[in-house]
Amino acid sequence: MQSIAIQDIQGFYIGQAQDTDAATGCTVVINKNGAVCGVDVRGGSPGTRDTDALSPVMNRKAVHAILLSGGSAFGLDAAGGVMRYLEEQKIGRDVGVTVVPNVCAAILFDLQCGRSDVRPDAAMGYEACRAALSGQLFQSGCYGAGTGATVGKSRGAAFAMKGGIGAAAFKIGELKVGAVAAVNCAGDVLENGKIIAGARDDNGLFAGSESIILSGYQQYKDFFSGNTVLGCVITNANIDKAGATKLAQCGQNGIARCIRPAHSTYDGDTVFAMCSGDIDATLDSVCILAAMAAEAAIIDAVESAAGLCGYPSISDIS
Repeated sequence: MQSIAIQDIQGFYIGQAQDTDAATGCTVVINKNGAVCGVDVRGGSPGTRDTDALSPVMNRKAVHAILLSGGSAFGLDAAGGVMRYLEEQKIGRDVGVTVVPNVCAAILFDLQCGRSDVRPDAAMGYEACRAALSGQLFQSGCYGAGTGATVGKSRGAAFAMKGGIGAAAFKIGELKVGAVAAVNCAGDVLENGKIIAGARDDNGLFAGSESIILSGYQQYKDFFSGNTVLGCVITNANIDKAGATKLAQCGQNGIARCIRPAHSTYDGDTVFAMCSGDIDATLDSVCILAAMAAEAAIIDAVESAAGLCGYPSISDIS
């Protein structure tokens, strides 16, 4: 097994657009031919678009793009720009009079970082697609959907840290599996069991989000529903729709491995899986790599992030 760049998985194009001053943005993953797609929604406060069609019992055969967006529910507007760009490029389901792109989306809550009145819109979604198909290299940190992402909000914004977007991919033989993750969790991010980003105490040390939540077990506090980790697993494996749903579930395992608490009431954790179908591989082998890639992408996101809007990064507190 070897580590590869996310853009080394052929057939997928990833583009990002952001407003750094307003601290928000979006990320799009495109497959021109349409990829078999599944989704798993594990958090208690999701915001999504067109995910019902991804159920294995539904007729949706392929998805042309997945959009991950900031802006809370407002950010779903960016999907309109993705639709318009793909239609212009003749990417979508041919219905005779035009093509209809199949676009699914999920959002995260970043309104407390930067400007709350500026959110990803159709123009930004369009720009992310243009960047994807013009060969933009993926950038980790404060880009795309990770621009305004923050982590460790169990003590409130004043004690939180900067999150971001990250990616990781692995190859074994001909099989390639990768993941993109926008990390905006209510909890802490851990590496090898040690907190590397999260809620801080009055002395600037890590306070431990799970301990904070447990100590206030009778306090029904809303950590601004919609914190959320968003992920998209991509692979060249030939997986059917039911298998793609299982693959998305295993992507959630990557979240559970390195975020505590994961899938809380106040997160909208959502993971998509896109399969191009170029090679044969067992589902279990693809799922193992998916969980590994999702975990590595989350760690990449917080380690690559820079401080923004008063939220310190890992490098700021090291």
